[in-house]
Amino acid sequence: MKVLLLNGSPHASGNTALALAQMEDVFLQEGVKSEVIHVGNQAVRGCVACYRCAKTGKCVFDDIVNKIAPKFRRANGLVVASPVYYASANSTLMAVLDRLFFSTRFDKSMKVGAALTVGRRGGLSTAFDQLNKYFMISGMPIATGQYWNCAHGQKPGEILQDEEGLQIMRTLARNMAFLMKSVALGKEAYGVPEREDFIATNFVR
Repeated sequence: MKVLLLNGSPHASGNTALALAQMEDVFLQEGVKSEVIHVGNQAVRGCVACYRCAKTGKCVFDDIVNKIAPKFRRANGLVVASPVYYASANSTLMAVLDRLFFSTRFDKSMKVGAALTVGRRGGLSTAFDQLNKYFMISGMPIATGQYWNCAHGQKPGEILQDEEGLQIMRTLARNMAFLMKSVALGKEAYGVPEREDFIATNFVR
């Protein structure tokens, strides 16, 4: 059982990293292996819709996205964490997620997803909603905490004063571990839900 955690902050030891550390401690207690990958400090360009990945099975830009892809494939769950800028997630993290989800053609359904955001004051819930869209379009069950998965802090370390926020992260990790284990047991007992052939439509008349 393994979960992959993506730190979308440009700061390696900032408040976002501290939020993830709360989850790491719980995963360790739950017997779930975890790996944090720092992506927020990387130079990552956005998707250019060249569709080369459909032929090669990987993104045409050979950077951290292609390094994350096989780890994501093997993982039971994925956590994406971001600081909040202008009520949205870090653009570097968004570029990583756009290309990671689009260029990887393996089945992501029943991998468990979780998002969390960290900010000074406002905009956390909108960024949180933004990140959850990747899981929803991929058929990934979404782990929840005891509130929206958000914590507050501006200067490095300030998040440690947000006791409720830290508790949310710990609760999220426990719930995620339970959900990943439950999915694994469900697959053994019942298999996976039947999938219909994909129907693609649009609104062009």
